[in-house]
Amino acid sequence: MEELYQLSIALTTLLQEAFPQLQGPMSLISMTGSEKFFLVFLPAIYWSINKRLGRQLGYIFLLSALINNMLKTLIRQPRPFWIQPDIQLGEAEGFGIPSGHVQNTTAVYVLLAASLRRGWVWIPVLLYIMVMALSRLYLGVHFLQDIAIGFAVGLLLFSAFIIWQRTYFDRYSKQILGRRLLMMLLVPTVLAAVFVGARLLIGPPNTDVPWASYIPAAELNGYEDIVSTVAGLLGFGVGMLFESSRVRFRSDGPVWQRVVRYVVGMAVALGIWAGLRAVFPAEPLWIALPLRFLRYLLLLLWVTYFAPWVFVRLRLASADPESEVRITFS
Repeated sequence: MEELYQLSIALTTLLQEAFPQLQGPMSLISMTGSEKFFLVFLPAIYWSINKRLGRQLGYIFLLSALINNMLKTLIRQPRPFWIQPDIQLGEAEGFGIPSGHVQNTTAVYVLLAASLRRGWVWIPVLLYIMVMALSRLYLGVHFLQDIAIGFAVGLLLFSAFIIWQRTYFDRYSKQILGRRLLMMLLVPTVLAAVFVGARLLIGPPNTDVPWASYIPAAELNGYEDIVSTVAGLLGFGVGMLFESSRVRFRSDGPVWQRVVRYVVGMAVALGIWAGLRAVFPAEPLWIALPLRFLRYLLLLLWVTYFAPWVFVRLRLASADPESEVRITFS
């Protein structure tokens, strides 16, 4: 592993010294792969462009983010700047492997390309994923193996989605609401249970390493991110089901309605995210983590259920007369 560390650090150093003018563009590209960017970008699709596509992309993003946070916290590998601090050009928290930016970007944009069913779309999507990977290497926040595993996990998640759709979707869609709701509750709950069991099995992290000073903050960041994504996946799944059975809003309409929907929806979402963050305490952890769970649960319930309900009541969106719950490419 040490050889891979040094190879990546040497390549990062070479790129930074040869192309110092790329720091700004690479930082911008990297920003578009962050979880915060997805939480701003994906609601626009769900509320104002294509509701069905927004549900697909939102769910696979949150599932990918949760699995990525679990893997990071269990594998416990360093970041390049933990070993050689002078190559750090970007901000990054938590453990390194796999790359969340590359994994989430792969899962979301490969699904987007497949959903659009346009051959030419694959070219910019694959180029974007490659540039995202390069940006993480250039900024000194990921090793080559972090990027490769992130890409592989993203593809596996996309493949699992395709298998689920083609093999189990018809059976799932015919179930009563209660059974579909149970499925949405089980997915984050089972993943959380698997993480807790694995964490107890592997024990505390090894602190007999040169980068041991980074471990406590990385562990805390991992727990916070896992709590956030478990809550987000739970809120998104439950909200999506209740919206489809009770609200049934439509994402079409005049341009002004679409813009107002997004502005109103994001204003409230920002209020929930930032407002509760300011009010809820950051410690002790036994209080802070449950409140963090509540904050992200409310945020994603707002995005998927309460915001569409408000849009329909304010006549910013129309509603379909019949319920429809689908997570497909059709």
